[in-house]
Amino acid sequence: MIGKQALKKDHGGAQVMTNFRQCMTMCFLLLSTSLVGCFGSLDEVLPEKKGIPGGLALACLRDQKFTKLVIEIQYEAGYIPAQSSLDLLSTRLESVCDKPLGIKFEKSEVEFNHEGEWNAEDVRDIGWSTKQNTPQMGDTLTWFVMFPAGLYEDSSVLGVAVDASTIAIFGDSIDEAEGPFGRPSSEEVENSVLVHEVGHLLGLVNLVYTSPSNHEDADHEGHSNNQDSVMYWAIESTRLRNVIFGTLPNDFDSDDRMDLAGLKDGSIQANDQLWS
Repeated sequence: MIGKQALKKDHGGAQVMTNFRQCMTMCFLLLSTSLVGCFGSLDEVLPEKKGIPGGLALACLRDQKFTKLVIEIQYEAGYIPAQSSLDLLSTRLESVCDKPLGIKFEKSEVEFNHEGEWNAEDVRDIGWSTKQNTPQMGDTLTWFVMFPAGLYEDSSVLGVAVDASTIAIFGDSIDEAEGPFGRPSSEEVENSVLVHEVGHLLGLVNLVYTSPSNHEDADHEGHSNNQDSVMYWAIESTRLRNVIFGTLPNDFDSDDRMDLAGLKDGSIQANDQLWS
C-alpha cells in the first residue's frame, strides 16, 4: 500500500511527467505541422493571403519572379466563355505584362453547387475552394476566372473582382445587357467585361496606386471617366446599354497604359502588393 507521504512524493514526480508529456506533445504538434505538406494541404496552417484587386499587379507587369501567367477558367454547363473573349484578353495582357514564357488558359467545366444570388464572399470562398492552382507557384502566376450560373446580389452587375487573383463573370446578366437588335451583342459585352475585370486585377484605376493623370470617375471609384476606355464605369453594369451605343470599348486607353507603364518601371508607387 502507498501511504500519504508516498503520494506526496509521487505527486512531484507526476508533475515532472506531466510537464514532460506537455513538452513532447508540443514538439509533436510542431513537427506534425512541418509535415502537413506531406499528407495534405497547408492552407489551414499557413493560409495564402488573398489580397485586394491589384494586389498582384506587379507580379503580372514584371518578370523578375513570374515568367508565366496562367488564367484558370472554370465555368458551369452552358456558361463557357466565348473564344473571342479569351483571345482578346490574351492580346490585352500580352501588351502590358512581361511574361517571357507566355500566357495560357486552362479551362474546365465544374459545378459550383451554389444556390441563390452570389455575393463577393461567395465568389471568393467558392473560387478558392475550387481553383486548381495557387496564385503564386514557382515561376507561374495564376489568376482565376469563374463563369457561374445565376446572378450577383445586384443583378445589374456583370462581373466582379473580389481579391488579388479572383474574378467572376455573370453570363445571365451579360445576356440581359445585350443591346437592342443585338448590338452590342452579348459576346461583345462579355469581351469587354472580361478585360475590364482583369484590368482591376492589374490595379486599374487607382486601386493600389495614385495616378498622375486625372482619369478616375469621381462618382465611381476604381473606374475611368473616359467612355473610350474599357475601364469606363458602365462596362461592368447592365446600364451600359443605356449609356454606350455602337461598339463597346475593349482596350485600355492612353491614361490606363501610362499608369501600367509607371507601375511597371517603378515611377508610380504600388501599394498593398502580395509580391513586389
